[in-house]
Amino acid sequence: MTTALIYLVVMLLVAAVVFLLAAVVFGRGEELAPLPPGSSPTRLPAEDITGEDVRQVHYQLVLRGYKMSEVDWVMRRLGAELDGLRARVAELEAREPHGAGEPGAHQSSEAGAQPWVTGE
Repeated sequence: MTTALIYLVVMLLVAAVVFLLAAVVFGRGEELAPLPPGSSPTRLPAEDITGEDVRQVHYQLVLRGYKMSEVDWVMRRLGAELDGLRARVAELEAREPHGAGEPGAHQSSEAGAQPWVTGE
C-alpha cells in the first residue's frame, strides 16, 4: 500500500513539474483577441510607401507558404502607389514647358551670341 502511495505522490509531482514547465514555455493560455474578418496583421502606411516599408512587410505563414490574402493586399497597395506616382510624374511633365529640358533650348538664335556676357 505504501508503495502505491509513493508512486501516486511521485506521479503528482512529475505532473505538477510538467504543467509548470509547459506554463512557463507556452504562457498561461492567454490568447490575443481575434482579428476582425478580412483584416491582417500585415502593415503598410496609408500613403507614401517607401522601400523600407516594403522591406519590413512580414506575412503570416500558413500550411503552403504565405497567406495569399495578405500578399494580394500588399500587391494591390503597391500597385496603387505606383499608379499614383506615375500619374503625378505625368502631370508634372505635362506642366513643364516643352523644350525646357532639351540641351540648347536657352541659347540665343544668333550664332555665337552670348547674352550673359555684358560690357563688350
